Amino acid sequence: MFWQTDLTLLFVLIVIAFVAALELGFRLGVCFRPTANADPERTHIASIQASALGLLALLLGFTFAMAVARSDERRVLVLEEANAIGTAVLRAQLLPTPYDQTAANYLKSHVDARLAFFEAGIDPSRLSAAEQRAATTEAQLWSVARDAAAADPKSIPTGLFIEALNAVIDVHEKRRVAFNNHVPEAAIYLLVFVSMAALTVTSYRGGLVRRRHFWSNLTLAVLIAMVLAAILDIDRPRRGLIQVNQDSLVRLKASLSDEKK
Repeated sequence: MFWQTDLTLLFVLIVIAFVAALELGFRLGVCFRPTANADPERTHIASIQASALGLLALLLGFTFAMAVARSDERRVLVLEEANAIGTAVLRAQLLPTPYDQTAANYLKSHVDARLAFFEAGIDPSRLSAAEQRAATTEAQLWSVARDAAAADPKSIPTGLFIEALNAVIDVHEKRRVAFNNHVPEAAIYLLVFVSMAALTVTSYRGGLVRRRHFWSNLTLAVLIAMVLAAILDIDRPRRGLIQVNQDSLVRLKASLSDEKK
């Protein structure tokens, strides 16, 4: 749900839910306001409020760290894939003719397929097409390696190319897994629930003294919603403001185009 929905819409919905929680808390505080000595209850509510906000801060911190760690992993894998393909390109030049040029052409097509995979965003049909294209080029490259090895089983350059090709295939699968490796949705639901509970308790305390503190409470709600939105944005590498940089693959594609010229 969270990974397919527009981030702006999610932010607005979360803010609305938080404002509703603030209003609910205030009304409950007004309804259950003690008529006698209220100091003990206010003290108790203050301690509950502090505990709820502390728990929320802890959960936000851990979840933010999870999202950043996954984003960093995706960035590292882009560089790793570009390096793996670049190594394969260099080692393909050591293959005997005609395998060298054939492998180079397939590797160039593979770079295009991997960039198309990122550019597909979250469109299922485009993602599937890009994945199929990458799988096809990998099969073609493996066929070239197999034919070169059959022509000269003792060739060291062919062995080095096969090793580099294995690395290309391995990092492709790593990127596929990293693409689907999001912060668990259960953790996001928990964050929303704890946030609403903390805001409800905060507003309930104001209801006990019939003071809304609307703007300060709203500011707190919006700040929490912004942190949640940032977590979702960081953890969605295909859309939003924060995306995984593909410059390593772009530079590799440019270098391959220059070589062809």
